Amino acid sequence: MTWLPAENRYDTMKYNRLGRSGLKLPAISLGLWHNFGGDTPHDRKVDMCRTAFDLGITHFDLANNYGPPPGSAETAFGEIMRTDFAHLRDELIISSKAGYDMWAGPYGEWGSRKYMIASCDQSLKRMGLDYVDIFYSHRFDPETPLEETCGALDHIVRSGRALYVGISSYNSQRTREAAAILKDLGTPCLIHQPSYSMLNRWIEDDGLIHTLEDLGIGSIVFSPLAQGMLTTKYLGGIPSDSRAAQNHFLKKDFIRPEIIDNIRKLNGIAEKRGQTLAQMALAWVLRNGRITSALIGASRSEQIVDCVKALENDTFTADELAEIDLYAREADINLWAKSAEL
Repeated sequence: MTWLPAENRYDTMKYNRLGRSGLKLPAISLGLWHNFGGDTPHDRKVDMCRTAFDLGITHFDLANNYGPPPGSAETAFGEIMRTDFAHLRDELIISSKAGYDMWAGPYGEWGSRKYMIASCDQSLKRMGLDYVDIFYSHRFDPETPLEETCGALDHIVRSGRALYVGISSYNSQRTREAAAILKDLGTPCLIHQPSYSMLNRWIEDDGLIHTLEDLGIGSIVFSPLAQGMLTTKYLGGIPSDSRAAQNHFLKKDFIRPEIIDNIRKLNGIAEKRGQTLAQMALAWVLRNGRITSALIGASRSEQIVDCVKALENDTFTADELAEIDLYAREADINLWAKSAEL
């Protein structure tokens, strides 16, 4: 029996125009970086995607290496497309990326034309799609000419594999260079995906946020909850099933008493606003319209529901912003979070 989404799914979600383009993204998008590989039951993945779409989340963000193992998130999403979303394809924005290690040998990562196009083909096959809506260069390749990487992105669009292209985690200078090359090729850079949160301000310090506005490029920020640090998860220690316990993307030594004390103070501000800490953190990145969409991850559907409620109160007083800056900057996390880990 074909799954039917909620009829009122577009009633409350906010949709923001992506830079100087005709495309809009939901203010909250669902990323499948974590909890969408072989380590998560498939029925939970289905439930999360259904819940997201019922709430008006039309954008599902993937990459070739999402898992574990790498590729398994795209395979799982492809199965959901087949069983649940096939009749909804024109209502969805599906993105993927290439840049990180995927297969053995010298052609399995970074930004060569060989790798980018082969990876895109593999992603389409795993998801059972004719095209993705957005395809990204996942990271800047210091050893491949940027003209080659951008030329591959241009070819991916012109060959019908993607409708739009973007870049992820490029600094301000490299973003300007890539945007200029893509503009000359006739395939403009639509979107940039950097990390950004109260605790990770590198796009402000680097000037990237101003660069994107200047160039008319939209933005979707990942890790707006700082890998779960901007939730109440770590206020009482490190749970055994948390990312910090795995000591991989989020290191255990990030959960230091002085940092948790400041996060506890941020939680107090959220409570006064009538929000969870996660809701306030999402509202904060979206607060002034400079960010197009906040990319969330989830391990269960209830977290998605909670996150979307951030849009019910996404304005801040000057006093609130000043108090948030005091505690967030005092945590001093942005000094070691330049690498997109948070």
